[in-house]
Amino acid sequence: MSAIQFDADLIRRYDTAGPRYTSYPTAVAFGPFTEDEYKAHAYLSNEDPIPLPLSLYFHVPFCDTVCFYCACNKIVTKDHAKAETYLQYLFREIEMQAALYDRDRTVEQLHWGGGTPTFLSHAEMRALMEKTREHFSLHITDDGDYSIEIDPRSVTPETIGVLREIGFNRFSLGVQDVDERVQIAVNRLQPIAQTLSIIEACRAYGAKSISVDLIYGLPFQTVASFRQTLDTIIEMSPDRISVFNYAHMPTLFKPQRRINEADLPSPDTKLQIMQLAVEHLTAAGYEYIGMDHFAKPDDELAMAQRQGTLHRNFQGYTTHADCDLVAMGVSSISSVAECYSQNAKTLEEYYAAIDAGHLPVIKGLTLDDDDVLRRYIIQQLACHFTLNFSQVERLFSLTFADYFSRELELLQPMVADHLLQWTPTGIDVTPRGRFLIRNICMAFDASMHKHSVQQRFSRVI
Repeated sequence: MSAIQFDADLIRRYDTAGPRYTSYPTAVAFGPFTEDEYKAHAYLSNEDPIPLPLSLYFHVPFCDTVCFYCACNKIVTKDHAKAETYLQYLFREIEMQAALYDRDRTVEQLHWGGGTPTFLSHAEMRALMEKTREHFSLHITDDGDYSIEIDPRSVTPETIGVLREIGFNRFSLGVQDVDERVQIAVNRLQPIAQTLSIIEACRAYGAKSISVDLIYGLPFQTVASFRQTLDTIIEMSPDRISVFNYAHMPTLFKPQRRINEADLPSPDTKLQIMQLAVEHLTAAGYEYIGMDHFAKPDDELAMAQRQGTLHRNFQGYTTHADCDLVAMGVSSISSVAECYSQNAKTLEEYYAAIDAGHLPVIKGLTLDDDDVLRRYIIQQLACHFTLNFSQVERLFSLTFADYFSRELELLQPMVADHLLQWTPTGIDVTPRGRFLIRNICMAFDASMHKHSVQQRFSRVI
């Protein structure tokens, strides 16, 4: 599945704004949605003959400093007392959420994201995990997929020991770039030795998987400088590497206004950097999973893709396809039964709802039959680069050519450009098309066309 051909001219032609498809429909389609609607879906999820296991997400929004490129929901503060208050409200949400789900539903996947989850003190980390174990059925062994996002600047090797002790076995480290000039331009100074010491600590404490996030398109990046970043990270040998495209949208994200647009690499340079990343990482033995993600062949993501069990959700690619995702904390998004539900985006709204005894649901949507169908198709394409028409027809009781006549017309130019090929059973994405999988998925995205929200997404390159 890792084969990929980088065709720069083709990519330039298809470079447009589009979703990353961590959900379908995407979050920009969310509308008014009530706590009662969410609860109804939660109760419904318990009624399956064999209810799905759970995936839990906890959002910790605080950061000590602001990274100028950041588009996450975050609160920049040096006041760590704010975390104490936040946790008390988060604990109350945990109690309310847990009451909706049967206790025998095992938590197969758990993730702390942010912000910076390691903004919490060691005692607060322990308290949050203890509260979670008190109300949900977490694995007592190391069998769960329990991950956390780490800022290497905010932790010590001792912190990694605490995180392993309380149950985390997968660690995702934000690095972005190792070049000091780039780091200064985005307000994120992070010495290589600091990153390496945390990776070594993760290994020493027996982490199942170590992931590193990089970003291309940042100020002052060049092909030569990013080659040095890649060489440095490859030498550290993480299990997974993500190489994200920086989306400069200062009108939407205030911190990005601190970045001088004149310092950003040109579109051609960005394309050369991404081509370098693809070629360099695959030459180093990493497999291209899709949508900016690479993994070693023996990593569970790569194995899941080969076995046809890879999945994609709000945390990105995952090996746990069959889980209801229960998200807690400010701005977090749940995916339960056939609904998406998002929490309040500000602390004030979040605290007020919980003080009133309510879950802090502010928006979301209930998927209709067409949404469920298109979600399945986009999942198949994004995760496996193939689509079996007859399988879709069996699962959804339709005639593919009739239902998707418009979409099949949209695919024709992609077939002509050798992004796709027709097969006796459906379509396969070619090695040339894998880097443009977002464009291919967009052909089946009725929601994006209906809501005319393309300008709110990052560009493919």
